[in-house]
Amino acid sequence: MRVLKILIVLLVVATIAVFGGFHYWQKQLDAPIAIDQSTIYEVPRGAAYTQVVHDLASRGIIDAAWPYQLLARIAPQATQGLRAGEFELEPGMNGRQLIAHLSSDQVVTYRLTIPEGWTFKQMRRLLDQAPKLDHRTQDMSDDEVMAALGHAKTHPEGQFFPDTYRYHKGVTDTEILRRAYDRMQQTLASIWDERDEGLPIDSPYQALILASLIERETGVPDEREEIAGVFVRRLQKGMRLQTDPTVIYGMGDSYIGNITRADLQRQNAYNTYVIEGLPPTPIAMPGLGSLKAAVHPAEGDSLYFVAKGDGSHQFSRTLQEHNAAVRRYILNRD
Repeated sequence: MRVLKILIVLLVVATIAVFGGFHYWQKQLDAPIAIDQSTIYEVPRGAAYTQVVHDLASRGIIDAAWPYQLLARIAPQATQGLRAGEFELEPGMNGRQLIAHLSSDQVVTYRLTIPEGWTFKQMRRLLDQAPKLDHRTQDMSDDEVMAALGHAKTHPEGQFFPDTYRYHKGVTDTEILRRAYDRMQQTLASIWDERDEGLPIDSPYQALILASLIERETGVPDEREEIAGVFVRRLQKGMRLQTDPTVIYGMGDSYIGNITRADLQRQNAYNTYVIEGLPPTPIAMPGLGSLKAAVHPAEGDSLYFVAKGDGSHQFSRTLQEHNAAVRRYILNRD
């Protein structure tokens, strides 16, 4: 009888101990993690769950590793989905939420904005400076970059859509380039399918070239269709486009901020003061507005425009009107 009482006492004590231990374990998992401000924590690629737990404990983010190791034994489904990447940990987050967060797709993302009107050279410089990217193209030539993207022998200028792209740590710069390239090709194809009839351009690529000229000529969105109309009418009449941005592009690194009369007369493949029709390639990355304007130009009879100094332009029907506008806005003579 005495032995039975002892066994009962031991059973009660063991039960209390088990429940107490279980409660303590639960309390450890439910306790807030030890941070007082937002903290970026990175789960390395290929890291095991136990490795991550020990790292969290060594950094003082969690008090001890054992509650999380026990969790892996009792509820393995809750600990098998850790994802590599950077995660933002917030004060007040408890241990369970921490493990769930590190198993989610809520990795820290970064933003890379490619402005409309930039050149491929400027885009590459921006990519080279972007934080957290895996830089694969820094030592490549433009031709090698296009080959790496699967588009060998494609001229890169204008082929990438200017926009804001999100990425997380470890994404390659080639992935950003590929997304921007695919976006431009899809957008261009859609725009071309909806083009106006009777345009003096014969292919989506020519539309891309024309859109790049429109992009570089105006900073006023409402003028894009009107500028497109001028270019289209000049092409239809066999007039040279005579647009300064093509001169600047053709000058390359020799351009230092000013265009001289000699520059306008200098022969190169891009100088639309001396060549007929469109230049051989785009001169920048046009945005959606300029792409649409290239295939939906405004109707009218203007054949000339001159910058007014505030980003907008004065449009003219005749050379006489244009020369008067030049005297007023460029030469400052009424």
